Amino acid sequence: MNTLGIFITIGSFYAFSKIYERKKAFYLNPVLLSIITIALFLQFTRISYESYMESARFLSFLLGPAVVSLAIPLYKQRSIIKTYSRQIFIGVIFGGTLAILSAVYLIKLLGGSENLLLSIAPKSITTAIAIGVSEKIGGIPPLTAVLVILTGILGNAIGVELLNLSKVRDRVARGLAMGVSSHGLGTARIILDDELSGAVSGLAMALNGIFTSLVLPYLIKFIK
Repeated sequence: MNTLGIFITIGSFYAFSKIYERKKAFYLNPVLLSIITIALFLQFTRISYESYMESARFLSFLLGPAVVSLAIPLYKQRSIIKTYSRQIFIGVIFGGTLAILSAVYLIKLLGGSENLLLSIAPKSITTAIAIGVSEKIGGIPPLTAVLVILTGILGNAIGVELLNLSKVRDRVARGLAMGVSSHGLGTARIILDDELSGAVSGLAMALNGIFTSLVLPYLIKFIK
């Protein structure tokens, strides 16, 4: 079990990435299929999630350097990002607010409980921040973590396709949309297509995390 988690994770993602390269279909998204495959494998082999994570600890460790490495394209594209700094700032405020309101009012429309409403509100920011925000506003942190991950998977799987379908061609706008709506997994997807979009997405992800953590505790009082 020492390296089983690493082998399963890398092997699944590599195999599905090769399949995705042959047929660029959103339902063949390697992140989504890898998660499903690993979950089914653990279920059928009766291997606990804790044992799997212990054996894949090295990959978890690499998440930190991977996030920090987003600063490289950000630095390389700093002149363009500086030019569009006003648009990015406004986009984060508008997009971050819309992400909160759309989730909250959808739950209200469907008759969801207040606990679900509070848990889904911070779904579009990265997990570490979202859990803290959820706890502060009275949500259920574990549920928030699941919803954040599902949001990221959805953005990674169909975000770029939706931008293409909507004919959003501007590279800054594409990165801004992915970073604000689907945080790290969305950024990981868009940076494969374009470095500038990836740099903007990484910046938008960070700014939206700050914005949401500051605004949501006060905004939620008016929309509960």
